[in-house]
Amino acid sequence: MTGDPKLVLLSGPTGVGKSAAAIRLAERFDGEIINGDSLQIYRYLDIGTAKPTVAERSLFAHHLFDILEPDEPFNALEFQARADRVIAEVVSRESVPLVVGGTGLYLRALLFGLCEMPAIDPGLREMLERRLGEEGAPVLHAELAHRDPEMAAKLAPRDRTRILRALETVLATGKSISWFQQRHRFQRPRYSFLHLYLEMDRDELYRRINLRVERMIEQGLVDEVREILARGFSPELKPLRSIGYRQIIAYLEGRCSLDEAVHDIKQATRRYAKRQLTWFRHDRDAVGVVATDVEGLTKLIEDFMARGKGPHV
Repeated sequence: MTGDPKLVLLSGPTGVGKSAAAIRLAERFDGEIINGDSLQIYRYLDIGTAKPTVAERSLFAHHLFDILEPDEPFNALEFQARADRVIAEVVSRESVPLVVGGTGLYLRALLFGLCEMPAIDPGLREMLERRLGEEGAPVLHAELAHRDPEMAAKLAPRDRTRILRALETVLATGKSISWFQQRHRFQRPRYSFLHLYLEMDRDELYRRINLRVERMIEQGLVDEVREILARGFSPELKPLRSIGYRQIIAYLEGRCSLDEAVHDIKQATRRYAKRQLTWFRHDRDAVGVVATDVEGLTKLIEDFMARGKGPHV
């Protein structure tokens, strides 16, 4: 699979304008858009995930949106398999596959496969999961900071899934999860690809995020969450614990006011965007481009498509 077909990835922090840029690029390069966001795969989660609208999706072919119910589990390995099939179909039509999204782990899995990790004793995992439920993620994050400070610094204190994985790895092997990830960095890529991530002045990005959250409320985010719960989906499902949904659920359950929920969504989204920027800026295979530089984006893709081989083969 290496070297052919060619794949263009467009990533960046939430709120930076990936969807709008993707539509422009799809028009310019006869492209088809493939979702690379871990939440936009779910049905009903539309406003809170800033999913492209039905009208936007009618302009060009969009793939891997609305493919699962909120209670169906999904992971990076399954994303890789589904994306591989879609990419092959897109290429067979002589179109350009444009993978668009901000879930860095999904994008890395698609490009390089998943990092092979040692087997973890189920007893250790069960013990940590029990502690996670009883003591909370911040307590386990503090323990991770003691045992693996480098990895802990990369994770938010409430990032339950990644904290659990990092802590169980260091306890089971005596090595940081980053040690295994670093070894995996030398894997050959699965595609010839160009990975572009959109950047923006931080103050402007935060302003856009705040405005977008307010627009989500105006568009009916509260009703969207209410309807999802009315369908019988548990508020404890992983997609509904994501930013925006968990805060509105707290409001609907009477645990906070709507103003408090909106403030928390804005703050959590800004923090998430900061972590995303850190992820992509540290990705040696990604090229940063100012979000408003449409000509720059276009030129980079034109150069990539014109080469006999991509830069990552």
